[in-house]
Amino acid sequence: MQIDLSVWGMYQHADIVVKAVMTGLLLASVITWAIFFGKSIELSVARKRLKREQMALANVRSLEEASQTCAGFKGFSLSTLLVKEAENELEVSAGSDDNNGIKERTGFCLERRVAAISRHAGHGNGFLDTIGAIAPFVGLFGTVWGIMNSFIGFAHTQTTNLAVVAPDIAEALLATAVSLIAAIPAVVIYKRLCPHYWQLQSFSR
Repeated sequence: MQIDLSVWGMYQHADIVVKAVMTGLLLASVITWAIFFGKSIELSVARKRLKREQMALANVRSLEEASQTCAGFKGFSLSTLLVKEAENELEVSAGSDDNNGIKERTGFCLERRVAAISRHAGHGNGFLDTIGAIAPFVGLFGTVWGIMNSFIGFAHTQTTNLAVVAPDIAEALLATAVSLIAAIPAVVIYKRLCPHYWQLQSFSR
């Protein structure tokens, strides 16, 4: 009987545990690419918006003028949030003569707001980092499990014929291959997205 050694054939013939491992890894890979495309669009839109807002605010000389300019920004505007933070701090500090203290508190509030927005924009990065770190080990577990079952099968059939044992070993190694398919893009995408979050934060200052 000829054994189907295609990827799909090996998957169908694999042990239930190995199948579960490969299915989970493929699902993780799909989620990884979904995060990549979603975050790429989100970051591209955010960067373009911030550049437009920076150009609009480039010649502003007072907080009141900045507030008037921000009133014309549509939708979610990080610049508007920062200006409002500054205005709120000025209202709280009304009557205070400590200008340096007001500046320090305002700067702290703005940095805290930017950090919070940067963390929100970075949601999903933890998943990519986790997949990149553990996917190879999950695949290795599937491979070890598959090879262990193969050796048990060898003992039952009492044969070491390569034509008999090779398909089972190939099925086990397929789990490692799938784990690399999941892990490598996750690591690359994680490294690719992180600098964009740093740029987003720098544009906001």
